[in-house]
Amino acid sequence: MAGLVKWILAVAFSLALAAAVFFFVVLPPRVDNSLNAVTAHDPYVISTQAQALHDTLRVADLHSDLLLWSRDPVRRYARGHTDLPRLRDGGVVLQVFTSVTKTPSDMNYESNDATSDDITLLAIAQRWPVDTWRSLYNRARFHARRLHRAAARSNGDFVVVGSQADLRAALDAHDTNPDLVAGILGTEGAHPLEGEVANIARLHDEGYRVVGLQHFFDNELGGSLHGLSNAGLTDFGREAVRELTRQGFIIDLAHSSEAVVREVLDMSDAPIIVSHTGVRSLCETPRNIPDALLAEIADRGGLIGIGFWADVTCDDTPAGVARVIIHAADTFGVDAVALGSDYDGSITATFDASELAALTQALLDAGMAEADIRAVMGENQIRFFLENLPRE
Repeated sequence: MAGLVKWILAVAFSLALAAAVFFFVVLPPRVDNSLNAVTAHDPYVISTQAQALHDTLRVADLHSDLLLWSRDPVRRYARGHTDLPRLRDGGVVLQVFTSVTKTPSDMNYESNDATSDDITLLAIAQRWPVDTWRSLYNRARFHARRLHRAAARSNGDFVVVGSQADLRAALDAHDTNPDLVAGILGTEGAHPLEGEVANIARLHDEGYRVVGLQHFFDNELGGSLHGLSNAGLTDFGREAVRELTRQGFIIDLAHSSEAVVREVLDMSDAPIIVSHTGVRSLCETPRNIPDALLAEIADRGGLIGIGFWADVTCDDTPAGVARVIIHAADTFGVDAVALGSDYDGSITATFDASELAALTQALLDAGMAEADIRAVMGENQIRFFLENLPRE
């Protein structure tokens, strides 16, 4: 009998160990690979003209969710859309890295409540610190520190910038070190504030400079474009917007309800961004806010970041994304248009960060002028942050 008990315990231990290995080691990269896919394709053909132009671009992108996944930003991977080596391959000089801290189950564009949170399971599976399992603020802090650690290990090839002076220094350094990439920290929704205005200063201290107000659900600040209420800002939301503006944060309205967008525009004259979106007049979907709101954001000196996935473009090929970029430039003015890939944001893309020259090719093929390509591929973003980040 004692031998049988030992055998049962040994089997139970082996099964538990196998389950733990699967959950903590095998499952996270499988989920990453599944949710952040790149459609299989033959190598893109890049003309001599397009490659020559692309090689001179300073590419900048307003939205990557790389920090959500268990990939070391410094290493090259065969899964997902971004890492620093692939960003360099694509000519990226400036990338906004966003912290995703909560996503509802059965996430959709029409209606989500705030009662579920799939990031909790992901945090456990990816072995994030225990204090991140229940605190959204701690998740944002963990993501920021991951990015800062990546900068410390990059041998000077990656820097996190928090001011105009930082960005100017990084751009100057890039002139002599073309491998240098600058990163800016942003949040995917302001729920990491956890209802406390004091957490705005704490996020600033961690290096955050862009704050999205909502994600896929209504939060303490107000209604989401994909929530239940369609509401505007709450009292706390108005207080938070005032304090974010006072502390020099750039506000991102990519997932905010139409009512929130209108109220923020009424409250603040500061330029704002919609970091990853499409254009409703070209692609009718509940994920894209009305053109009139995008036009007002553009008229205020803001940026409209064009996403790379089919739900916002209705065609996620390089030619399809180029079509949206050109339509946006024609509709809102070329100076207001930027890249907002949503790479690693649980989307399927037809090209990853290393293949951004395919987008330059598509813009050329569609007849966009080289000066305008240079603007939308990065110079608009660089100018915006040089003007709107805190001075020091």
